[in-house]
Amino acid sequence: MKNLLFLVHRIPYPPNKGDKIRSYNFLQGLTKNYKVHLAAFIDDAEDWQYVDKVENLTTSCFFANLNPSLAKLKSLSGILTNKALSMPYYHNNKLQQWVDKAIRENKIEKIFIFSSVMAQYVEQYQADCVIDFVDVDSDKWLQYSQKAKWPMNWVYKREAKTLLEFDAKVAKLAKMNIFVSQEESQLFTNLVDIDSKKVGFVNNGVDTKYFSTNEAYNTPYNGQENIIVFTGAMDYWANVDAVIWFAHKVFPIIKQQCSNAQFYIVGSKPAKEVLHLASIEGVFVTGRVKDIRPYLRFSSVVVAPLLIARGIQNKVLEAMAMGKKIVVTPQAIEGIKIVDQEVYIEKSAEAFAKQVLLLLDNTQTSLYVEENRQFVQQHFSWDVSLKRLIDIIEQ
Repeated sequence: MKNLLFLVHRIPYPPNKGDKIRSYNFLQGLTKNYKVHLAAFIDDAEDWQYVDKVENLTTSCFFANLNPSLAKLKSLSGILTNKALSMPYYHNNKLQQWVDKAIRENKIEKIFIFSSVMAQYVEQYQADCVIDFVDVDSDKWLQYSQKAKWPMNWVYKREAKTLLEFDAKVAKLAKMNIFVSQEESQLFTNLVDIDSKKVGFVNNGVDTKYFSTNEAYNTPYNGQENIIVFTGAMDYWANVDAVIWFAHKVFPIIKQQCSNAQFYIVGSKPAKEVLHLASIEGVFVTGRVKDIRPYLRFSSVVVAPLLIARGIQNKVLEAMAMGKKIVVTPQAIEGIKIVDQEVYIEKSAEAFAKQVLLLLDNTQTSLYVEENRQFVQQHFSWDVSLKRLIDIIEQ
């Protein structure tokens, strides 16, 4: 088996946690085809418990501790060096030394980079390299700048520019660059002067055996029928922004016509702004839960009111795999080509509330939508995505 170096910005475990779902499934697939040497950061103390799990999958690995508060201070050096702040944020001398040694001693034939910031560790090598950008992060920073006030709007706009410059440079050095959807790959080719043949996409997948209604779940709710639920990591700004908008702009309209409606915000590490939403009548903030599936299974409607988003939203696919009716903003459905599924796309707060109310009014009908589940099974299989990834690495 060939030796492959896998560089990822966060430990790719646990397998069903938000932004780690893609990296975990790619790691698992790659270990069946290569001897994988993995380096990753750990930015959450709870994630150290997963080191053994990842070590068992790999030939060798290295984990660097990342303290987010200290990393933010270190990132300011990027202003002096005219670099994206993300670069010093994710720079670690010990990780660089491990990478150099791994390449030197293991006859590395392939390099797979998950998140472009990790490309800084192999820029100096003429390597057979594939970069998974996942999303066009520079555009996400640009979206942030349009919503933030000074001085953060300046910081975010600068990050968008400098990160795109770095991404363009490393993309030209790589053999192939992939994104989570065709839309993201097309956006990148529009922004960067690069041969379009060096840019492609590999869709996310969903573990439909895990996200299913086959298991006997216990309801986490108190007998209420009109449950609206949002799932996601609640320290992530796009999710925070989404639930604040829904709670303040959409939910009051719903409550006027459906007094027993309840909005559950389900996800780990809720930011202060999210915790404050629990003071609104009918809004519940759960924090980290052991299993999000019961919250999806027994909800009346799932919402994804994202105003800032890039790529494919796992939260939407997971809810669809559970056969749920969903109301989304246009940003939340990008890259998921809905046809006849029960996924409703609304822009304004009024239209969003109206659609949720229509679905709540029909809760006497089945809460399970088989068409939504079938759509995910047919179009977002990890087996298909992993085969595509291996083909790209080997081409």
